[in-house]
Amino acid sequence: MLVFLIFLLVSMAVYPKVGQAQWRAWVAKPGITIAFAVFFAALLSHLWVGIRDVLLDYAKPAAVRNALLGLVAIGLLGLGGWVLAVLLRLHL
Repeated sequence: MLVFLIFLLVSMAVYPKVGQAQWRAWVAKPGITIAFAVFFAALLSHLWVGIRDVLLDYAKPAAVRNALLGLVAIGLLGLGGWVLAVLLRLHL
């Protein structure tokens, strides 16, 4: 994730994208799209591990803990689906 963020910052500094059309064209390149998808997969996985650990430590009743874990999983899967839909829409 850090490597991608550094790449993103360097890319923005060296090749500034002024308008939305330029950003869309840049993100629509296959390599950049794949990098964004991998970045968001790693980010959502990182979120899952962190939130899961907090819930396992502090949500003591098993039913509450399982319900919260399920809601978090559904939310993160929804975010992942939304990111994929946005990235795929750039290629249509």
